[in-house]
Amino acid sequence: MEMIGRYRITGRIGSGSFATVYRGQDDTLDVPVAVKVLADNWSTNDDVRARFLAEARLLRRLSDERIVRVYDIGTTERGQPYFVMDLANGGSLEQLRKRMVQPGLALRLCAEAARALEVLHRNQLVHRDITPGNILLTNTSSGVRVMLADLGVAKSLLDEVRDTMTAGTPAYMALEQANSTQVDQRSDIYSLACVTYALLTGRPPFPVKTLSELLSRNHAIGPVAIAAQIGAPDLLDQVLASALSPDPNRRPQTAAQLAEVLDRLADALPGGDSYQPRALPTSPTSVGSGGSIPSAPQPAGVLISGGGHRSGSLTPRSETPMSMLDNYIGAGRYQPKKAKETHTLWFYAWVTVSAALLLGLTVWLTVYVLTR
Repeated sequence: MEMIGRYRITGRIGSGSFATVYRGQDDTLDVPVAVKVLADNWSTNDDVRARFLAEARLLRRLSDERIVRVYDIGTTERGQPYFVMDLANGGSLEQLRKRMVQPGLALRLCAEAARALEVLHRNQLVHRDITPGNILLTNTSSGVRVMLADLGVAKSLLDEVRDTMTAGTPAYMALEQANSTQVDQRSDIYSLACVTYALLTGRPPFPVKTLSELLSRNHAIGPVAIAAQIGAPDLLDQVLASALSPDPNRRPQTAAQLAEVLDRLADALPGGDSYQPRALPTSPTSVGSGGSIPSAPQPAGVLISGGGHRSGSLTPRSETPMSMLDNYIGAGRYQPKKAKETHTLWFYAWVTVSAALLLGLTVWLTVYVLTR
């Protein structure tokens, strides 16, 4: 029976580039938990370790039912940091994307995810990696609860320093984010619009797999209209076209605005009555100083034309280990240590004796051949 701290591990939920999430049981409190453990090969890297622990502390300080909560933090016997979170027993929106649900329910869940984003933005944070897999579902006595997870690349909106790190998933990433320009809450809104489109159709709005494909796509071509296909009002196409615009100024300016219109659309579609929306708190639970979301600078990226709009389904993106590392801790920050060979005294003694024997054998053979 494997134990991490006081938590009994009962299975593995999934693995990423830097960490593995396990299903566990807190036998002391008799509750199921999720345990996220930094990979052994990264646990000695100061930058990766610091970002991992920063995610845990950030989740701990955000107190809202729509954000995954952290209950404990520690280090394994092998020196790997870990933190203990809510266990999302209902999977994620990624599972719903693959098997499709009624459009009203899909819109209702995305509206609730938008309210989770609003909580994050009110606390002056931008997520930067909104995907169906990072929006979790958990079954409670009061119904299904939507939770936002994985703040490993989250960034403060109050940070005026330009971040050159390109974080995120290309199929769900805004153009200004791919260009590594200053992102704000509207970049997250773009990503959530991609998630909404994917949940309604089974695929992201644009078939891109890599950053280069995202940058070379013709951004003058908007998403394919889907309202008629699913029996929704034309307003759905208008909302998605706006939220998926390459120009952040044309998108809904807050996640709360997007949530409101998605709820209105859900009211008119099958499945919309199967989930009751929860109201946002009147005041933010701050991790720093609360208040309104700061206005963001205009994105510096230009619209890039070229490369037609291609159809097709999304396949896993191709990344190198170094590009994933650069996305996580920042480009150029990882400097591998030079390998140093170390041997015991027995090794050097063995080499010396072997060399002496080989030399002696060579001399003996030489004398033997010459004296015959």
